[in-house]
Amino acid sequence: MNQNQHKPSFAIPVTILLLVLLVLSMLNLWFGSVDLSWKELVGSILGHHATPQTNIIIWEYRMPQVFTAIAVGMGLSVSGLLLQTVFRNPLAGPSVLGISSGASFGVAIVVLAGSALGINVLQGAFMLNDMAVVTAAFAGALLVMAIILYVSGRIGNIVTVLIIGIMLGYAVSAVVGVLQFFSGTEELHAYVLWGLGSFSKNSLARSELVLLITLLTVAATWFFAIPLNAMLLGENYARSLGFNLKKYNTVILLLAGLLIALGTAFTGPIAFIGLAVPHLARARFNTSNHKILIPATLLTGANLALLCNLIARLPGMDVSLPINAVTSMIGAPIVIWIIVKRSKIKVS
Repeated sequence: MNQNQHKPSFAIPVTILLLVLLVLSMLNLWFGSVDLSWKELVGSILGHHATPQTNIIIWEYRMPQVFTAIAVGMGLSVSGLLLQTVFRNPLAGPSVLGISSGASFGVAIVVLAGSALGINVLQGAFMLNDMAVVTAAFAGALLVMAIILYVSGRIGNIVTVLIIGIMLGYAVSAVVGVLQFFSGTEELHAYVLWGLGSFSKNSLARSELVLLITLLTVAATWFFAIPLNAMLLGENYARSLGFNLKKYNTVILLLAGLLIALGTAFTGPIAFIGLAVPHLARARFNTSNHKILIPATLLTGANLALLCNLIARLPGMDVSLPINAVTSMIGAPIVIWIIVKRSKIKVS
């Protein structure tokens, strides 16, 4: 009997995820505060039979949200998968290393501390202010990531790196709390709005750039699938296969940190996607092979981010929910389900 007949085929579920991605993308372009017909939508995408108003709605407002949601969903989900494997902790996520807190710290320095020094980035041209916030968030995330990578390169124990990352997150959050206490009302309001997260902060050109960098970074993670598989079986087993765990841990943390920094800087901190999606992918594909899990996770993450953005937009209404509120409402039950499921397995 052919042994390949017993091997599960992953082509069908991957194809389904791609189709869902297409459908959710089209729904995000279709639904919104302004009603559009399918004819107007398709005409705008294909470049004909669309009014200037329709083109502005699609290409300046909704398409950037779609690209940003896909990029951030992919990036945070794959980074969560990498961290859960490296730390061998099912509850590890993008916030565990303090990189998201570092991005918040960068924004707090620009928005909150700036008012104390008489520098108000909220005044002047919108694009300049927006770029200042993005740059500050990215710089803060990279600063914390640099500290983590330095510690990882000096210390071989990955658990110690995890603890240091968590402590860095607490320390940075404490500094941000102090800045919030002494900041003005307008600056505090702007910072809180950034912290709620949004996929609508980017222009089309910037969202395309974020998506391109995210895709290239995610593609690089696929080449580490074999050492990631070995890490699941323990450090001793991975070393017996000849893997230099100190080097691989550092590179994988670098890739995960870059994905987290990109997502947080351009959208604000997005909760639960990086934590919950890897578990959804494992449950759906029933495998621990990272050659399958990485593409499965990135597609699942993109779909979940698009779904959350669609729900947050409240089609037919002029208001939008904070994206963090939607991701938390969806992600929290998934994490609870994970904990309960693991507890039942241990009891049985």
